[in-house]
Amino acid sequence: MQINESTENYLEMILILKQQKGQVRSIDIVNELGYTKPSISVAMKKLRENGYINVDENGYISLEAQGYDIASQMYDRHQTITNLLISAGVNEETAAKDACKIEHVISDESYQCLKSYFNQKQN
Repeated sequence: MQINESTENYLEMILILKQQKGQVRSIDIVNELGYTKPSISVAMKKLRENGYINVDENGYISLEAQGYDIASQMYDRHQTITNLLISAGVNEETAAKDACKIEHVISDESYQCLKSYFNQKQN
């Protein structure tokens, strides 16, 4: 399975919802992302078949190790880029929306340099 932006978004959302609610079901992802139930169902099936998530007998979704790695990387990027944009004067809502777009296309090298720069400015 190729990791693309939508895959990264699904995994990141599972991580966020798990942190917020403690448990995650497909309907939580539907409600949060606004996609249809069938499209979320298809996506979760693909993620499960490729070893990124596990779905238990009650329908609760958990991240497998490789899914967690991707989700946490995307979440870290999102948080860092959002905070960087806010510190540069961008309003919170716009910063979060823009960070969601940037986090998927920025190279690892550029991201690491921005993160280091931002962390140095914070100290």
